[in-house]
Amino acid sequence: MLVSDVLERKGRRVATVLPTERVSHAVKLLAEQRIGAVVVEDRWQHLAGIFSERDLVRRLAQDGPGVLDEDVERVMTHNVITCAPSDRIDDILGVMTMNKIRHVPVLDGGRLAGIVSIGDLVQFRLGEKAQEAAVLLEISRMRG
Repeated sequence: MLVSDVLERKGRRVATVLPTERVSHAVKLLAEQRIGAVVVEDRWQHLAGIFSERDLVRRLAQDGPGVLDEDVERVMTHNVITCAPSDRIDDILGVMTMNKIRHVPVLDGGRLAGIVSIGDLVQFRLGEKAQEAAVLLEISRMRG
């Protein structure tokens, strides 16, 4: 299965912020939308980074609550690992595991087309496995 299959099920909506917005604004978005990361896009809607709960926790531990008044670009992850809608789910799960990340923006032709989390991918794979098991059970009943 492909990343595009996951996006079809979960949707393509992505929470985004500008690099110049305050960290407190990004944190509010995370809480309101019950998500773990927001994509950071510049004013031309080009990927600039990703801001996650982990980014926040690291900087809070290092610099304290004053980090909430900083610009997102000072706290975000700049080198973002991305994927394409045509990438295989298993491949992206491997990339996420190897790089210890939980969110991957999906780019299609250089434009943001969605975002997938490790939870999204695992949930999709579990659904696939349940479907496979149901088919095998039905086949065994037909033969038995």
